[in-house]
Amino acid sequence: MTNFTETDVLIAGAGPVGATIANLLGTYGVSTLIVDRSPHVLDYPRAVGLDDEALRTFQAAGLAENMLRDMIQNVPMRMYTAKKQCFAEILPRTREFGWFRRNLFSQPLGEAVLRRGLARFPCVQLRLGVELVDLTQDESGVSATLRDAQGGESWVRARYLVGCDGGRSLVREGILKLPFEGRTHAAKWVVIECDQDPLDAPYTALHCEPARPYVCLRLPYGLRRWEFMLFPGEDGEQMLAPEKVRELLGRHVANPEKLNVIRARVYTHNSRVAGSFVSGRVCLAGDAAHITPPWIGQGLNAGLRDAFNLSWKLAWILQGRLKPELLLSYHDERHAHAKAMIDLADLFGSVLSQRNRFVAWWRDLFFLSIKNIPRVRDYVLQMKFKPMPRFVNGIVQNSGDVRRDELVGRMFIQPNVESEAGRTQRLDDVVGRRFVLLSWRSDALAGASADLLAQLDRLGCDPYLAERSRSAPNEASSRSLVQPRGNRIEDVDNTLNFWFQDQKVDWVLIRPDRFIAAAGKVSDALQQLSTFCDTVLPRTDTVPPQQAIDTEKSCQLARA
Repeated sequence: MTNFTETDVLIAGAGPVGATIANLLGTYGVSTLIVDRSPHVLDYPRAVGLDDEALRTFQAAGLAENMLRDMIQNVPMRMYTAKKQCFAEILPRTREFGWFRRNLFSQPLGEAVLRRGLARFPCVQLRLGVELVDLTQDESGVSATLRDAQGGESWVRARYLVGCDGGRSLVREGILKLPFEGRTHAAKWVVIECDQDPLDAPYTALHCEPARPYVCLRLPYGLRRWEFMLFPGEDGEQMLAPEKVRELLGRHVANPEKLNVIRARVYTHNSRVAGSFVSGRVCLAGDAAHITPPWIGQGLNAGLRDAFNLSWKLAWILQGRLKPELLLSYHDERHAHAKAMIDLADLFGSVLSQRNRFVAWWRDLFFLSIKNIPRVRDYVLQMKFKPMPRFVNGIVQNSGDVRRDELVGRMFIQPNVESEAGRTQRLDDVVGRRFVLLSWRSDALAGASADLLAQLDRLGCDPYLAERSRSAPNEASSRSLVQPRGNRIEDVDNTLNFWFQDQKVDWVLIRPDRFIAAAGKVSDALQQLSTFCDTVLPRTDTVPPQQAIDTEKSCQLARA
């Protein structure tokens, strides 16, 4: 191993969050070193659920289709009373972000895909069997000490470091000494996976039985998982003994002795969030930043939101497109939402794992009585209870118009569109990975000064003009005194038409992580865009010339 390395970003931890950040940084052209002390992907029963936001993140990294090959899409979740009556089935129909909202995968398979994806980028290096043991930071970067399995040490100088080293993060606990506020739940859970699935139950089931609450779900390739609550006095390690595993499974399947158990492990649920996600030039992401019980399947998904939010900001800062102090917006935008998801998971857990039979009876009666109320049923079925990320502060531009500003800081929809080449694709695949100024039927840049256009170019912003499907070739230009700027796309599903019509805006500025940075009418577009650029762009005299580079060309993909 080389004794000294220089890189833009050092990532400690090559789990799914760290590997996703490295893939995203690779697409943005950022020199990245990612290390992990384990030489292999851990073969433990871990995360199984991925939502639509996660898949959109993988899409940005160019790996969504690869991940889907080992995934079951659009899987319902059912909740059962103590008497085994189904009182709710959650199956969201929306694909507003381009993907299904509930999908199941096997984390070891997914991590393998993410690690293979790193080989596409000459600027990204993966070192396994290597761990971070110490770091110091100053105004210009981070100096880190690494150690390999043989005890050999090496040193890295990075401009930024991201700690993705799990719930027992050395970066957070041992080095930064940041608080990890929250609680550890008293009850432990034993997680068991077997192959040759013995059940015909293609869904996730939460069984709210006071006798022993448990979860049962189908996984890809014939795997079946059970998660059982352990009671006070039950020793976790003893419950992993083969006879105890068969005893747990014997209440739910015939002939449990014939099952081939491939994984079994005891887990403790935690609800914790770091006091800060950013400390100088060091950031925390994934379980190092927050950890949640698995009740609503948002642990890994929350970490992937971290990955998308943080990666583009690091890239833009390194390439001179964003003020360095705006790295703090990562904490501002992610901390509150991560905490909200933890609180929701705690609420679900307290309701669904209730062991008091009297309280459980009232719970079941309540849920059975409301399941036939259409508005309540729709609220549950479509997962409208899930807090959606919305940034009030951070890298967003509010106009002062309350209605328009409600759009700002929310993820933009992803419909199918048709490019000028005649191909129908998801929106993100057409507009690319940079900022996007999307105008609806009128050019938001009409009359723009050369200075504003230069600012947008520095920002890494590409203009697009969206039209109704099968519009006349000259329809856009007939509404403008000059030829509209930007690439033209057609709204093949009529989704953009309804969105812009309902929201009463003419344009949106979309960030690389697909959140709306600003929105408005054509009449105020130039002023709003100029204000946004003035707010986020660094002064030109502070940007080294070599940093103002094209992110799409700086680190070319090694394509097959």
